[in-house]
Amino acid sequence: MFQLEEKACAEVDIRKSRFIGIVQPAASRAQALAALAEIRQRWPDARHYCAVLLCASDSMLDDDGEPSGTAAKPMYNVLQHREIANVLAVVVRYFGGVKLGAGGLVRAYTQAVNAALEEARLVPVLRLRRLRLGVDFAGEARLRRLCQEKGATVVEQRYADKAWLTVEMPEADLAARLAELVDGMAGALETASDD
Repeated sequence: MFQLEEKACAEVDIRKSRFIGIVQPAASRAQALAALAEIRQRWPDARHYCAVLLCASDSMLDDDGEPSGTAAKPMYNVLQHREIANVLAVVVRYFGGVKLGAGGLVRAYTQAVNAALEEARLVPVLRLRRLRLGVDFAGEARLRRLCQEKGATVVEQRYADKAWLTVEMPEADLAARLAELVDGMAGALETASDD
C-alpha cells in the first residue's frame, strides 16, 4: 500500500476537451471537501469536477454530472490497482464540444488520474502496531532508551503494579524488534497487545 508524499497535477487533452488530473493526500472527508472547494475556485469555469476519496476513515465517489460509472469509478479503479490510500483524486473537465461517449470518458478519466500519478511521489504506508510493555519501575528509563534505539515510539504510560508503556512499532518487523527489546531488558519485560 502506498500514499502520496504531496499534491501532483497533470493535464491531458482529448478531442478538444481538457482533463486536469489532481491527486493529493487526504486523511478525512472534511479535508477532501475543503480541497475540492479550492480546486473549484482555481478552475471556476470548468464543466465537471469528478472526485474520489480513499482514506481509512471515509470514502467518496462523485461523477459530478458525468454519466454514471464513466468518471469516478474508473478513477477509483486506478487508485485501487496502484494500491494508493489516503488520497483525493479530482479530474477537472473543460468540455471541448465533442462528445466522447461512455468508453471515451472512461479512458479519459483513467488517463487523467494516471498522468497525475506519474507526476506524484509515492511512499509506502508504514503500518504500525500498538503493544503494551510492562517493566519494574527501576527498569523504565532503560526500557524507554531501548525503545528509542529500536524505533518504538512511546505513546502512553500507565503506572500500576509495573510501569506500562504503550508503544507503536512498524508491523513489518515487529517480532524482531520485540525480541531485541526483551533481550535488552534481560527477559524482564511483559508484553500485551493493545489492539
